[in-house]
Amino acid sequence: MKKILSGLAALGFVLAAAGAVNAAEEAGHSAAEPTHFPIHKPVQQDWSFAGPFGTYDRGQLQRGLKIYKEVCSACHSMSLVPFRSLEGLGYSEAQVKAFAAEYTVQDGPNADGEMFERPALPTDYFPSPFPNAIAAAAANNGAAPPDFSLIAKARGVERGFPTFVFDIFTGYAENGPDYIHALLTGYDEQPPAGMEIAEGTHYNPYFIAGKSLAMAKPLSDGQVTYEDGSPETVEQYSRDIAAFLMWAAEPHLEDRKQTGFRVIVFLILFGGLVYLTKRKVWAGTPH
Repeated sequence: MKKILSGLAALGFVLAAAGAVNAAEEAGHSAAEPTHFPIHKPVQQDWSFAGPFGTYDRGQLQRGLKIYKEVCSACHSMSLVPFRSLEGLGYSEAQVKAFAAEYTVQDGPNADGEMFERPALPTDYFPSPFPNAIAAAAANNGAAPPDFSLIAKARGVERGFPTFVFDIFTGYAENGPDYIHALLTGYDEQPPAGMEIAEGTHYNPYFIAGKSLAMAKPLSDGQVTYEDGSPETVEQYSRDIAAFLMWAAEPHLEDRKQTGFRVIVFLILFGGLVYLTKRKVWAGTPH
């Protein structure tokens, strides 16, 4: 019994000491900077593909592809997206073939057992700008840029209770594009007083993984030229690339929604027929 009591006393002393250390650390930390940093929630945007009957805007997707090619592809890969899928953006087979040929991919081995490079084909996938993840991290201050294939689905910010309850009925699934748009347009905000940002990183109040991120502001007004006369602003660029990345992550979104609508209509008609059949079969049966 004495051993048990002495053990409990020792455990209490250790916990008390640990609590004192934590309190001291928190006090010292709060003197330097806030213990909690503000994270802004993305504002819900008006997307053409939103809702149960939403569809992609092909013009917007083509502009987003242009932004990815001219800006994002220098750091970010799309290793799960084949060139042939670009026909879903409204391009012809010849246009897709010409677009793919602008990229170079590694192939082989050849007859001599060596790897070689060749122009990409529609059956190939978007190549990575770096040979491997280590090289990608070394070229970007130690942080390898994420692959963009599924980024619009992977970066969806949960909206919490009670908003998510309404999202079930409205079919809201655009939290990923909302986050991407907010992140790309949030670089101009300044960090709050007392907040220290690691050297080589950049503050963005919409970034969900920390106070700052390694990626510098990637877009600026007039950076990409649009042939269709759309505004060449960061706001428009951010919307277009977010929509394109949503398509990259879910290229069959329109087919899925159309199939779901047909299934619902079928179930309604089938339920009505079952009810009418039941009424007819049991019509002469006394209650």
